[in-house]
Amino acid sequence: MTAQTRADLPGAQRVVVKVGSSSIGGEGAHRIDTIVDALAAASARGTEIVLVSSGAIATALPLLDLAGRPNDLATQQAAAAVGQNVLMWRYQTALDRHGLLAGQVLLTAGDLENATHRSNARRAMERLLGLRILPIVNENDTVATHEIRFGDNDRLAALVAQLIGADGLVLLSDIACLYTRPPGEPGARPITHVEFGDDLSGFEFGTVVVNSVGTGGAATKVSAARLAAASGVGVLVTSADLVAEALGGEEIGTWFAPNPDAAPMLTGPVGTVGAADRLG
Repeated sequence: MTAQTRADLPGAQRVVVKVGSSSIGGEGAHRIDTIVDALAAASARGTEIVLVSSGAIATALPLLDLAGRPNDLATQQAAAAVGQNVLMWRYQTALDRHGLLAGQVLLTAGDLENATHRSNARRAMERLLGLRILPIVNENDTVATHEIRFGDNDRLAALVAQLIGADGLVLLSDIACLYTRPPGEPGARPITHVEFGDDLSGFEFGTVVVNSVGTGGAATKVSAARLAAASGVGVLVTSADLVAEALGGEEIGTWFAPNPDAAPMLTGPVGTVGAADRLG
């Protein structure tokens, strides 16, 4: 059943969690253990978890002696190929402590625009979940081009939540919640709850590019949260350091209430037709 409030997340059947490059890249790599511990605890409660993780390029930067995210597409693709391998190794090493196994799922925007590819992606993730394997989803940067990109993994996470009929989506950030304007500015106030249909046009969520390794930010999280909420998925935006509290249903972060009129999301076999099959 779709999570209507934060308190419903611990009992949700299926939850998508997204973490960005800035949270787990470079000196933030230690957060992988924190995130995996929280995901393992949720799994032990009976919740099926899908992790959408950025960080492949950011992980590769020190390994390739690159000072920052490369500008040219070829180097980005090469860095992604190196970084994805190391990133998955780090996740699996952390999962080993809990006796859990990860499965890598790499997607491009074209995969979710093509009905056959979309069905195959959903089938694969359903089977991974059925085998109690943690699907770790990322954009396939090695083959993606500027023309066929999701743009950011917040949007990818929202689309994955739709695809698999998730009951909730948790977007992990660098701050505990969203603010009415950048939190360092005077007059910035925390946003704790957004009802479906609320007008957010008076708020300032800043630019999309926020650092040298990631391509997300508050604006992309708001956009992704509203996309998921419109299809009936409740969304929580909070800090990566608070992932355990988020999945535990505590009163933290910014909650985007789901559309009460959305068709029920179905999590049955791939052949089932429902909102999860309709992305457009």
